[in-house]
Amino acid sequence: MRELLDEKLARFEKLERMLTDPAVLADGHKMAAVAREHGSLLKLASKYRKFKAVNQQIRETQQLIDGDDAEMSELAEAELPELREKREELWHQLLDLTVGGEDAMRTRCVMEIRAGTGGDEAALFAGDLYQMYKKHAEIKGWKTEILDAQATELGGFKEIVLAFEGEGVYRELQYESGGHRVQRVPETEAKGRVHTSAATVAVLPEPEDVEIDLKPDDYRIDKFNASGPGGQHVNKTESAIRLTHHETGIVVQCQDEKSQHKNLSKALRVLKSRLYERKQQEEHAKRADQRKTLVGSGDRSQRIRTYNFPDNRLTDHRINLTIYKLDQIMTGELQPVSDALIDHDRQQLRSDMDV
Repeated sequence: MRELLDEKLARFEKLERMLTDPAVLADGHKMAAVAREHGSLLKLASKYRKFKAVNQQIRETQQLIDGDDAEMSELAEAELPELREKREELWHQLLDLTVGGEDAMRTRCVMEIRAGTGGDEAALFAGDLYQMYKKHAEIKGWKTEILDAQATELGGFKEIVLAFEGEGVYRELQYESGGHRVQRVPETEAKGRVHTSAATVAVLPEPEDVEIDLKPDDYRIDKFNASGPGGQHVNKTESAIRLTHHETGIVVQCQDEKSQHKNLSKALRVLKSRLYERKQQEEHAKRADQRKTLVGSGDRSQRIRTYNFPDNRLTDHRINLTIYKLDQIMTGELQPVSDALIDHDRQQLRSDMDV
């Protein structure tokens, strides 16, 4: 954790210098990105600076205790418990700020929801998950934007890609990454049998432009006609965009907007998020002593949750949480689930904590 905090403080101090750089000040777009990232790290960096200052005070106080001046040693001895208590308090505050990993303070993220096994019912479930997250975002006061959507004729989604923006947005939503299973009677089921289908969710932190250096030569742009459910063309112009990143082979497409320029802008945001995620995964793999990510593993193949409609039950398998208020959760009341997941991570971190 100390290594993570040192990295974040170093990044914050670099951003501080950039905010006074004439080249950055002259570039409005870059300035906005730097200011946004600086603001997201401000609370953590300020708290860690205080922690380091108290640590230094403790070291200096200990030197006085070990010194030859008996009077100063006695005064320092009396002061030490209070300093240690202050350090402990700051450490717990830092812990709370870093629950959820190194990107916990991100104020923007991208969510990809894809229908899995189950055909039309899986697509409808993907649509239900979208509505749940959208309503939850409204409750939280977060901004929601659709980046791309592939709708089905019955009103579901084969895939929908969203962007969320707001305080604590990635810290909370990252726990939604993984496989979601639904058990319910489909509207098309005549015999009233319960069917099981699935959808996958991936939540990616959205980096600032200054963090991912993406040049036009780094990817190929393909333009094509946007299509609606069943392949029906929704417009006659090549407004849809597909990006292929040369080095990694990552492919992103956006067709939600009628404007080619807007679709390109949205596709670039998703591509940068995927590249950032890949970069972070590679960096983590290099650290042999890196603690494994806690419940927010982000593994789409992992079944994290079951939504059982006949029992009005939600079960999160990672922490053995069961709540019999599925109807409320599906209308956006996701906070009890998020709080339980964050608290689980917090407790695990505290048990591993070494000041």
